Amino acid sequence: MRRRPIGWRRFGTRVFVGLIFLFMLSPIIFVLWLSFFSDAIPTFPPSGYTLHWYVQAWQNQAFLGGFILSLKVAAVAAVLSVTLGIAAALGIARHTFRGASLCNGVLMSPLIVPGIVAGIAIYLFYLRAENLLNMDIVGTFGGLIAAHVCLTIPWTMRLVSASIGGLDSTVEEAARNLGASGLQTFWRVTLPMLRPAIVASGLFSFIISFENLEVTLPLVGPGHTTLPIAIMQYLEFNLDPTIAAVSAVQIVLLGIVMLVTDRFVKLSQVV
Repeated sequence: MRRRPIGWRRFGTRVFVGLIFLFMLSPIIFVLWLSFFSDAIPTFPPSGYTLHWYVQAWQNQAFLGGFILSLKVAAVAAVLSVTLGIAAALGIARHTFRGASLCNGVLMSPLIVPGIVAGIAIYLFYLRAENLLNMDIVGTFGGLIAAHVCLTIPWTMRLVSASIGGLDSTVEEAARNLGASGLQTFWRVTLPMLRPAIVASGLFSFIISFENLEVTLPLVGPGHTTLPIAIMQYLEFNLDPTIAAVSAVQIVLLGIVMLVTDRFVKLSQVV
């Protein structure tokens, strides 16, 4: 059977959509390209290409320390936000109590509050708490983790709540009828059915925490900065492709995490 040729209208639509995607991805493509320039001051066309800037970025202690700290904060924040977010989502979705909508609104509010506003508000709250408790919170690892957990919990709740709404309750009822306790049903039936959303929320929380700048900026201490802050500080005095190399590594890492996330839950369903 002869294949019908694609009409000009369909071909034009595909070209138009392709140009839109190219325009959206052009900043990422440009950063990846710039990271291989051999010129200390970027010029076009470049005089050559090199991997020197990747080596220099690896040898920079600010970038290396910031990368390690960002990994630690993002990993811990992801684990805590998933644990607390699952409990909150199940409590609000499965139980009716006074103030449920208020709790849901408070927990989801970081999605609508600008990041810099949230960062300043958390910083001022920490200062008040320090005066009351007579202990350091700003600039500590625990204080930074608490702020990032508040930032990432809404994403866990959003993903888990959407999955809870699509669960087949008859499977849980069958487990209870066969003699399973409430805890056994939760561990062996409910959690496995929520596994895709749990994994996706953990990876998504990791991304949000790892790349955050606005909330983190007022909360870090001297000598303990995350990777986004280290990049910002480097740009104050330097403008060479080292930043592009660091950004390229960050883009590749987060891109891999996004692909893994999309494997479990389609991102179009949550963003």
